[in-house]
Amino acid sequence: MAVIGFPLMIVVFGAIGVIWPNSVSPVAPHIPELLGVVMFLMGLSLKVEDLRVLKSAPYSVLIAVVAQYLIMPLLGYAIAICLNLEPLLVAGLVVLGSVPGGASSNIVAYLAGGNVALSVAATSVSTILAPLLSPVLVLWLVGSRVEVDAGAMVTQILKMVLVPVFLGVVVQLVLRQVVERLAPVVPWLSAAALAVVIAGIMSGSSDTILQSGLIVVIAVMIHNALGFCLGFLAAKLAGLQERERRSIAIEVGMQNAGLAATLSSLSFGPLAALPAAVATIWHNIAGAIFASFLLKFRDQDGSKV
Repeated sequence: MAVIGFPLMIVVFGAIGVIWPNSVSPVAPHIPELLGVVMFLMGLSLKVEDLRVLKSAPYSVLIAVVAQYLIMPLLGYAIAICLNLEPLLVAGLVVLGSVPGGASSNIVAYLAGGNVALSVAATSVSTILAPLLSPVLVLWLVGSRVEVDAGAMVTQILKMVLVPVFLGVVVQLVLRQVVERLAPVVPWLSAAALAVVIAGIMSGSSDTILQSGLIVVIAVMIHNALGFCLGFLAAKLAGLQERERRSIAIEVGMQNAGLAATLSSLSFGPLAALPAAVATIWHNIAGAIFASFLLKFRDQDGSKV
């Protein structure tokens, strides 16, 4: 149910934001807080045992995180330049490539028969590193094209991501029994909060989506597809096994688009948020398609995961 329900919820709310922007426009001023709720719920779901892979397979986590922060920002910049996007859209695509992996990548890794523990650990580590790496990458790649306030981006990531995740972990440790009882509904609460965030983001970008959305959609689709392919290739070249390759491919290809859209909007304005706004929907659709492809490939060649 969740496998179908989560992407469907994202698509429906995103469509509402584009088609009937006024119905969700009151949400727009509260997007940072709602994103904080999503990250708090992520922290609430994070368990110590999920991070044991940091000790048992640190090399795999290192490859995942390095690939994440090396491949996607450079891809975003290269694609934006090749498609001759205007500076604010270049900035938006680079921000999308420079944020950590999204929590939905963990679900897709499970669907694809990947190593879920590796996916969770890589998402966690890339999220922790985001306040340091994301602003630096954006400043390096687009600082000559648009004004980048890296200090403000650090503050925003800390407030919207790290602090809520930390609080979620603390609450889970202190109120473990209560959290365990709520565990079945936490993913749905997170999905609902993220869907509302996406609706608010899409409502703020609805005009630009309808006017110049096609080229941005193409850019986001290429960025995502190459992320999957190059992530898989990087893991293969690093000598990792099939399950790890699948997880890393998904981790690299799927970004925390909600964070990217919020950061882009706060830092550069609604036009810059357009690539990430499109990605909030497309990444979930593409993730499901990619997972199905990997499972079909496994079934055909008889390989096991």
